[in-house]
Amino acid sequence: MTFLTPKRLLSTRPILFFSFIMLLKSYLAWMVIFEDGFSWTTILKEIPFVLIVYCLIEWFASKRKLIYYLIANLLMTLILFAVIMYYKYYGVIVTYLALEQVNQVTAVKNSVFSLMDPYYLLIFIDIIIMAVVLFRSKKALNWKQANSRKENKRLVVALFSISIALCLFNILPNRASMNEIVKAEQMGILNYEAYMIFSNKDIDFVDPNHITQDKIDTVKKIEQPAAPQLWKTASGKNVIIIQMESFQNFLVNLKIDGQEITPNINKLVNENYYFKHFYQQVGQGNTSDAEFVVNTSFYIPPRGAATMIYADKELPSLPKMLQANGYDTATFHTNVVEFWNRGELYKALGFDRYYDAKFFGTEDSVFFGSSDEQLYKKTAAELDRMSQNGKPFYSHVISMTSHHPYTIPADKYKITLPERYEDTFVGDYIRAQNYADFALGEFIADLKERGIWDNSLILLYGDHLGLPVYSLDRDDKELMAEIYGHEYGYTDMINIPLVVASTGITEGKVFDQLGGQVDILPTIANMLGISLDDHIHFGQDLLNQSYNVLPQRYYLPTGSFLSSKELFMSGSGYEDGTHYSLAGDGIKEQEATEDEYQRALELLNLSDSYVSQLPSWKKKQE
Repeated sequence: MTFLTPKRLLSTRPILFFSFIMLLKSYLAWMVIFEDGFSWTTILKEIPFVLIVYCLIEWFASKRKLIYYLIANLLMTLILFAVIMYYKYYGVIVTYLALEQVNQVTAVKNSVFSLMDPYYLLIFIDIIIMAVVLFRSKKALNWKQANSRKENKRLVVALFSISIALCLFNILPNRASMNEIVKAEQMGILNYEAYMIFSNKDIDFVDPNHITQDKIDTVKKIEQPAAPQLWKTASGKNVIIIQMESFQNFLVNLKIDGQEITPNINKLVNENYYFKHFYQQVGQGNTSDAEFVVNTSFYIPPRGAATMIYADKELPSLPKMLQANGYDTATFHTNVVEFWNRGELYKALGFDRYYDAKFFGTEDSVFFGSSDEQLYKKTAAELDRMSQNGKPFYSHVISMTSHHPYTIPADKYKITLPERYEDTFVGDYIRAQNYADFALGEFIADLKERGIWDNSLILLYGDHLGLPVYSLDRDDKELMAEIYGHEYGYTDMINIPLVVASTGITEGKVFDQLGGQVDILPTIANMLGISLDDHIHFGQDLLNQSYNVLPQRYYLPTGSFLSSKELFMSGSGYEDGTHYSLAGDGIKEQEATEDEYQRALELLNLSDSYVSQLPSWKKKQE
């Protein structure tokens, strides 16, 4: 009897050779993504899917079998690589739905590449070597011949059947898991990707006739006050919303070795209303999702960016609400309007006009368009023109220069950081935000000089996180721990500031209550004295409500939410979820309740149901 050595067995059995290669690649992906890393059970989660693919090749390929193996290997490798890179950028497991936004990813390729550790590319090394061997080496003929023999069909059928059974065993019991990362870990990455393609994800919509503001308020457990505070204190004023790119709350009043990082925002914070427990509620669309949430007071969709999923809907919105009260409305962004489908979104929101790259030009370009200095300079002049038409205006101004990966040109440096911050991700971020603050200061001065500032209600907030926990290396984490005084975590990551400024505010005040981007619309409506009785919204007036529940999606697993004292991150459900104190002290007292968990999910479903069943503005134009 002839016994084959392991080396000989691998070289003459492509199904074993390529399965072993995919096991090594799965090891790399699991070590990057999952907290517990790779274990022996990973073999039972990843290899059965691989064997199904390779068994099909053995079954049907009569010629060029190695080529088919190489193609299958490449496709599965690309999936694993995409999962790794997407996780480093977003902190979530990528699915086929993200292919809709491939053009957006290529536009931020510098951001993506900045997160790539060189060793990630090792996942492709076998493909390169085998491609060279197969197409250039004379020895390839011997290898092809050695691997051309057909495997025993009974063995292939048995292996295929066992692999199918193992895949189903991994997938079926874990379908109900709320946490998408936990679900991928329980199923296996490749199984999860296949499941997401074939799973039926139709939402069990609530009849829109049953979705009322009273119903929403009841789920939120809030009551509308009979005599709200600050009602009409900004009546008739212009409204200017400034959305700061990637601006996190820790920057407020931050000093590094005695240097103030954001002096202009600090002045705003200290002289006006400042909400320090304010949080992002964006998803895959990032900045454009922030625009959607702020202007509608709805939550982001369960899948995809709001600009792609909801842009054809007749959305009740802040622009439409203010237009009905005599306002002129416009939005300002230096990028092209096609980016993230904003042109369609702005039609759905009902803005009178938008100003994009065609208006701002290419002067002083940084990343995707003109710098914040150019944005604010030209926007101030246009707001001055708008203020002359006898109507108040609403303008949404979106900054961009402090965009990931934060490598602004040297001529934009306005601060010298200590040596320990040089050549670090955190250092680049802080330097970029220092420049953004500088440009904002010029905008504020310009608006004051033109007489616009004193006649306006101004709100400023960060659009989304800038420093993902999962993107930081050891040096960056040490710098963030130095800044915070504790380990940088999820509650810190999604915390953004909100500042409300108006001449009706006589002194600065810090608010402790919980708030999110969904709450901006009703807060503005209260200060302008506009009733929301006939306007469905999921946020609440932060000036008159103290209790809040903020559902989260995308950047945090489905089922996650913020309550008054903590962030709850779902596991398979509530029972195995994790509690994080908003105080950042590491104490896990489990303040968030299962009732709040269920109500957070209900709020998401009500929002999904309401928005998804709104009529399409496109159909009305046909």
